[in-house]
Amino acid sequence: QQGCGEDNQRDASASLVWTATPGMLFQKDRQTSFHPLSLSWVLGYNSNLAVHSMMDGEDRVLLYVSSHTAVIHDVLGNRHLRALLLFPQGHMNVISCLCVSEDRRWVATADRGPDALIIVWDSYSGIPVRTIFESHPEEGVSAVALSQDAKYLATISAGAVQRVCVWKWTLPTEKPVCSTELRPEFGYQEYLIFNPQNPYELVSNSKTQVIFYLWGDAGLQYEAPPLSSQTFKSVVGHFSQSVFHFNNSQALTGTSAGKLVVWDAVSRHTPSKELQVKLHSMKAAKLVPMEKDSLTVLTVFESCIVTGDVKGQVKFYNGELQLLVCLSHSTVGPIRSISFSKTPPAPPSASLACSPSCTASGQPFVVRNFILSTSDATVLHVATDKMNFEKVMEEAKKAVNAVACHPRQALVAVGSHCGLLKVWDYQEAKYLVSRIFTEASIRCLSYDPEGYFLAAGFTDGSVYILDAISLQSSCKEFKFSRGPVTHISFSHDSEYLATADEKYSVTVYKRALQNGGRCWEHLAGLHSHYKSIRSILFGVQLDSNQPRLLSLGEDRQLVEYDLKSSSKDHLVVLHRDRIEQVAVPLCLAWYPQLSTESFILTANNCYKMKLYNTTIKMCRKTLLGPTYGSPLEKIQILPTTSTVDPQKRYLAYITKDKVGLQILPADGNPHKSSAFICHPDGASDLASSYDGRYIFTAGGDDCTFMKWEVNLNALDAAASLGGEDLIPFYSLLDGGREGKFFRELEDYFYYAQLRSHGTDTLETRQVSTHIPLEETPSVMRAMGFYPSEEKLEEMIHEVQFSKYVDTGEEVTKINLGDFIKLYINHRPAFGLSMKEIRRAFQVLGYDNENGDKVIDRGDLLSLLQCRGEPMSEDELAQCLTILLSKRPGAGGSELDTYDPSGAAALTEEDIPEEITAEIFAADILGLPIAEPEKK
Repeated sequence: QQGCGEDNQRDASASLVWTATPGMLFQKDRQTSFHPLSLSWVLGYNSNLAVHSMMDGEDRVLLYVSSHTAVIHDVLGNRHLRALLLFPQGHMNVISCLCVSEDRRWVATADRGPDALIIVWDSYSGIPVRTIFESHPEEGVSAVALSQDAKYLATISAGAVQRVCVWKWTLPTEKPVCSTELRPEFGYQEYLIFNPQNPYELVSNSKTQVIFYLWGDAGLQYEAPPLSSQTFKSVVGHFSQSVFHFNNSQALTGTSAGKLVVWDAVSRHTPSKELQVKLHSMKAAKLVPMEKDSLTVLTVFESCIVTGDVKGQVKFYNGELQLLVCLSHSTVGPIRSISFSKTPPAPPSASLACSPSCTASGQPFVVRNFILSTSDATVLHVATDKMNFEKVMEEAKKAVNAVACHPRQALVAVGSHCGLLKVWDYQEAKYLVSRIFTEASIRCLSYDPEGYFLAAGFTDGSVYILDAISLQSSCKEFKFSRGPVTHISFSHDSEYLATADEKYSVTVYKRALQNGGRCWEHLAGLHSHYKSIRSILFGVQLDSNQPRLLSLGEDRQLVEYDLKSSSKDHLVVLHRDRIEQVAVPLCLAWYPQLSTESFILTANNCYKMKLYNTTIKMCRKTLLGPTYGSPLEKIQILPTTSTVDPQKRYLAYITKDKVGLQILPADGNPHKSSAFICHPDGASDLASSYDGRYIFTAGGDDCTFMKWEVNLNALDAAASLGGEDLIPFYSLLDGGREGKFFRELEDYFYYAQLRSHGTDTLETRQVSTHIPLEETPSVMRAMGFYPSEEKLEEMIHEVQFSKYVDTGEEVTKINLGDFIKLYINHRPAFGLSMKEIRRAFQVLGYDNENGDKVIDRGDLLSLLQCRGEPMSEDELAQCLTILLSKRPGAGGSELDTYDPSGAAALTEEDIPEEITAEIFAADILGLPIAEPEKK
């Protein structure tokens, strides 16, 4: 969670005690939660990680990973019992590995990336009991394991140079008991397990190397025995998983060649009785062919060695590697994990036994039920007494790109890259209907406003218009887009459907009468942008009920189309407006009617939100948007309910990895927004329920989508705690209300009054709380904010016409409070960046003989006079003489006293022939630049 403060941290643990309500996760004490957004439902899971059985008997209780959360899911009860996720102290990155103790009580999860964590959870309550910070600060964790008695935890880092650590996780220390670094030539170690008979022994493997460990008072020692195709004159293949044999000193490793490597210990006893740790070496004793297919899973269960392969077969062997039983089913794909029920063997009368015909020996074979997970995102429950493979979960195998909510019912549609389209009842968490499209991948979804149709855009450029209930096609699919369809939307009257694609084109479809019935037909398309289209948006004409259509691109163009004048194969453009000078617009929405004037809302990559008049497209307001690590990617106005104040609306948004809420009307107050990590690897889509109670996010490559419950009262409370009027804005100034920066601002403000009255007058001056509007640029620049001329014009117009619609009068002056808001909303969100100057030199410059990126002096002067906002020769000379302090009568600061003859004083020594970014910033502009950090 971001932006909600320490009060939320104190109640975070209480919010994790969940009651088992079907399909949902509710807090037991709803009054103890102060989160504006609460995760209540997760669909999809990481099929690259194991699915663990937490069940007793015939129950189907699963533990699996969804993005940065671990979920305990009761399949039969259709409910999530626990979501192992803690705001704000949970994983900030996608969980990379997990393990569970033998008794299923303790769950350990770890992630890789910045600020990686290792967390041990109590699975009974969902509460974290131990968090290890900075365990592997370089890259995070690639593998984790718990010992048989759950006292010890072992981890392997995910860095280029991997480190293996052993932790006594119950002790309050941030340091491991012992650790060691591995050599890079051992390959990327990603599987780790303790010896069940001896917690001081471990084994790990990469695809090419198996490593054995022994730890104790002498530290962590390891040995990496060699093995190649020459060792046994046979192909070995890549290693998959390793285990310790249950009744001797051997270990086993499965390979992609369908073989088991048998490792045996060669002991070297020492005469010292004090040395408790046995020094040993392991070597490959033999290579046993088990089958032709690649072994993907290897585990030990009681007195059996169990394998899973790419054909979906599960085989049980005895200690001598003799086949006992083979279980298979035609619908099972490559096996990712096998997890057995924790219930002990049942009495003979109710034993779980395979028939004699399915065992190699012809004798009954008793084994517990187990859970299988496959690499194609399917989870099955295997009842061994009946040889029954029951599918309990089937989720998206590839990226979840699209999510859309029904406009009138509690239905949500989810589309994935594998072509799977699913519709769920999100109130009951009940799966309703699905359809698989084998031809292409789903990229975007949209319901029409009446809820009769569901439109889907695909990566091959095709568009399907489906019945919203049955998902059957309402008409033949269209394929008029030249590239993947990225956006799709219906008009308010369901008469038009528009799409945008990766080839920068907008395509419009229209309902028409045909053979006495209504159907959809292609109207026209247009290559309307020259960079990626970020949004398409239908609206309603101000003076009629006719639809209007707009598109917004990264080319900074806002294009409005004339649907009424468009005809077959001819899409007419009504207006084309450039709405940004430097920033790139990223998303678009209709701003709620909170005042007399109507606006379009945009958000750009500089963390700014802008309001444009819907008719003339003039920028009427620029506002500081949420600043949570990345700009807003998609925005959506939350639907209203009858109980909500009509003058207070809310905006839902996603950034690269977060979902958030913003109180409207927006004014730049940072306390009016809140955001939570939703998909650390990137959120791909956003949708809100028809009543505004829930927000849904799609996670793209993490193959999940999440349902978030909205608590607007909590958001309002957080905004109130942040203060009213100017208090939130003072905190955004360097030093706050009592700081040096604010005092300087006051001084410049009053000096601007002196300038407006004339500095040479001896008359009595009237001190005012306002300054003339034309003084605004000078004060802005004096405070270190250097806007372009176009930006200055936007700022002046914002204040000048702020009351024009209501009063018909223009504003000609501004007070200090409004100036502070104007300054904070318009200045760069993160200040002046040397990085941006260097980026400009990368584009405009060349490499000199020293390898530095430089711009020739003549080229720089030419660029300043010819490109962007061109400066005249006099303006350029004026600025340079002032910047380089060559102006006669130095000591003054008024531009109106500039003497043009000072330009002649500029020499080649003042401006070097080759200019670097550092010289330009420090020597010419006189800006402070940070010294490079010493390593």
